[in-house]
Amino acid sequence: MSFFGKNIKKIRGVKGLSQQAFADLFDLKRGTLGAYEEGRSEPKIDTIILIANYFSIAIGDMLTAELTVNQLLRFNDSLTLTPEELEREQFAQIPCITEKTAHDYIEYYDNDAFLADLPTLTLPLNTEKDFIGYTVTNLEMTTHDKGLFPKDVVIGEKVPKNVITKLNNGTVVLAVTDKTLILRRLYITDKGLVLRADHKNVDDITVDKKAVKQLWRVRYVFFRRMPDFSDSMEDKMAFLEAQMKELRDSI
Repeated sequence: MSFFGKNIKKIRGVKGLSQQAFADLFDLKRGTLGAYEEGRSEPKIDTIILIANYFSIAIGDMLTAELTVNQLLRFNDSLTLTPEELEREQFAQIPCITEKTAHDYIEYYDNDAFLADLPTLTLPLNTEKDFIGYTVTNLEMTTHDKGLFPKDVVIGEKVPKNVITKLNNGTVVLAVTDKTLILRRLYITDKGLVLRADHKNVDDITVDKKAVKQLWRVRYVFFRRMPDFSDSMEDKMAFLEAQMKELRDSI
């Protein structure tokens, strides 16, 4: 495997270009560029020549070793930026599944071109990990007016298949099967993977591990409305303490 992916990622960092901006320069899909940078795909020789010539970098240097920032600055003065720009952090570009694209995702979840056309979220997350956004469409993960409601967005981190059975019971996951996307809590049993809703009137779904195409562990949530914290345990304790203080002061 060549160093091409690492080097174009470093060039982007020096130039301060997002994946989309860099891809647009060379008529590439953002997902395709991401696959190059992560080593999941190798570009055609025409693409390598085009990028190398654009930045005045020898093809051999692009492919055979990881370039340093100093090398890149020597290759082309136009790469020189201010120190503030050189240190600028690259945020993760996260594809987001919406209600309109959910059905197509089941079929094209591993298609880079399809993923590149999904709307994206830009978040300060680890760019070395794979994340997916998902828009909640039902009330299965609600209980007593709390939980996830339609239009909320969850951010899931991809779980390798050999790690799925090591997850803690009760972990909220997004499971991708041949037929549907399921956002529920995961429980590992002898019969398979049990996906359980928080809503008490929704039946469990049991699936074989082999039937799961992808599994995403929910790490972050964006609520469409402000969550109600008024009856939290901390608030109740604070209220009781205030009442006790008033009682003591009155004695």
